[in-house]
Amino acid sequence: MQMSKETNKTMWSSPALSAIPDRSRVVFWEKALGYLIGPFGGLLASGIFTSNLQNYLTDVLQLPLGFLTVLQLVSTVLIVVANLLVGQVIEKTRTLAGKARPWILLSALLIAVTGVLMFIVPFKSEGARMVWIAIGYNLYYSVAYPIYNTANSTLIPLSTRDSKARSELASLSNIAGLGVMGAGSMIFPMLVSFMLKKNQTLWFLVMLAISLFSALTIYLQFRFTRERVTEETLGAQETEKKQTVSLKEQLHAVTSDKYWWLVMVFYLFFQWAGAIKNGSMTYFCKWVLDNTFFGSADAWGASQSLLAVLGAIPMAVAVLFVVPLSNKFGKRMVTFVGLVIGAIGGVIAGLGNGEIVPVAIGVALKCLGSSPACYLILAMLADVIDHIEYRSGIRTDGLTMSIYSSLMVAASPVMNAIFSAILNGSGYDQNADVALGVAAQTATVKSAITTSYIWVETISYFICAAIILFWTVEKNLPKEQEEIRKRHHA
Repeated sequence: MQMSKETNKTMWSSPALSAIPDRSRVVFWEKALGYLIGPFGGLLASGIFTSNLQNYLTDVLQLPLGFLTVLQLVSTVLIVVANLLVGQVIEKTRTLAGKARPWILLSALLIAVTGVLMFIVPFKSEGARMVWIAIGYNLYYSVAYPIYNTANSTLIPLSTRDSKARSELASLSNIAGLGVMGAGSMIFPMLVSFMLKKNQTLWFLVMLAISLFSALTIYLQFRFTRERVTEETLGAQETEKKQTVSLKEQLHAVTSDKYWWLVMVFYLFFQWAGAIKNGSMTYFCKWVLDNTFFGSADAWGASQSLLAVLGAIPMAVAVLFVVPLSNKFGKRMVTFVGLVIGAIGGVIAGLGNGEIVPVAIGVALKCLGSSPACYLILAMLADVIDHIEYRSGIRTDGLTMSIYSSLMVAASPVMNAIFSAILNGSGYDQNADVALGVAAQTATVKSAITTSYIWVETISYFICAAIILFWTVEKNLPKEQEEIRKRHHA
C-alpha cells in the first residue's frame, strides 16, 4: 500500500483516521482500547467459532462428517497461503499510519461481513448448503481473519522497543484472545443449549449483533494504536528510496536463527493441541461428562460453562502475576513452570473418568499453567524479531507474524478436520438424543472424545516445557536493542 506523500499525509492525518496515542510513550487508553477491547471485538467471532462452529455444522446443519473433514483440510492450504501473502503485503505497506494499522482498518468491514455468511444459509438442499458453507468458511478464514489477525499480531513488535511495555501490551492482547475463548466456551454454550438450539434464524441474529460489535471495536483499535518502531525510520523513508528486502532475504534471516525455530515449534504444539481441545469441548460435555450434577443428563451447556468459568478464574488471577514474574525471572522460566503445572492438571482431568469434580479441578490447573505461554507468546516473538534485526540488520515483522498467524488460524480447521475424522471413524451418532447423556454414544466414541479434549493437550504441555528451556534469547536482548538504536541514530 503505497501512495504519494501528499495523499498519504492528508488521508492519515484526517480527524477520523489519525492515531490518537502520544508518540513518546504507551498510554492508558492505548492499552485499554488498542490492545484489550479492540482485539476482543476483532477476535470474538473466532472465539465463538472455535468452540461452537463444529457443533453448528455437525448437529444444526447436519452436514456430512466426510465433507467437513475435506473442507477443513483443503481450506487449510488457502489459509496458510493467505496468511503468508498478508504478511508480505504488510511488510511492503508504507503509510503515515504505519504498516499494520491500515489493514486493521480494512478488516473492520471484512470481519463484520464474513462473520455472518455461514449463518445465513438460504438453501434447503444439502448440496447447495455445502457449497455455501465452503464459500463462507473460506471468505472468513482465508480472507478476513488472516488480514485482521496478522495485522493485530504485528502491532506488538511495532508498538515500542520497551521490552516491559511490550510484555504488558502482549499480555493485554492475549487476555483479549482468552476473553473471547471464554465467551465462546462459557456464555455461548448456554445460549445454544437453552435458546438457540437448532434454530438457524436465532443463530444468524446473534452472529449479526456480534459482527456489528466487532466492526466498532476494530475501528477503536485502529484509532488507539501507534507504530513507534515504524516511525523510527519514517523520516528516512520520506527522503530516500528505501532498500527493498526480498522474501528470500527475510526467509534466510528467520530460518537461520535457532530462537525463531524454537518459538515457532513451541507455538505449533501449544496452539494446535489447544485447538483440538477447544473443538471437542462441547462433545466432551455432551457425551462424556456426567451432567446429572446439574440434575439433568442434557444440561451439558451448564457443565461446559462451569468448566470454562473454572478455567477462566485461574487465568484471570494469573494476569496479575505473569508480567511481574516474567520481568523478575524471565519469560522462559515462568512459562516452563506454568506448563509443568498445566500438564499435571491434565493428568488429573484425564484420570477423572468423566466425573465433573476431578475434571473441573484438572481443567482449572491446566488453564492456570497455560497462562504464561498465552500471555507472553507475542512478547516472545517480538524479542526474537529484535534479535534477528540485531543479527541481520532487517526487520521481519510481517513474515514472522504471518507465519505465526498461519499457525494460529490453521490450527482450528486442521484439528477440527482431524476431530471430524476421529468422530467418523469411532462411529459418532449425529442424531443421538442428548437427553440420554453418556449412554447416547458408544465407549469408543467417548474414549476418542476424551483423548481429543484432555490427553492431546496434556502431552503437548510436557513437550513445550522441554522446548522452552532452550529459548534463552532474553539474556542478551537489552544490549542488542541498544546496538539497534545506535544504528538508527547513525
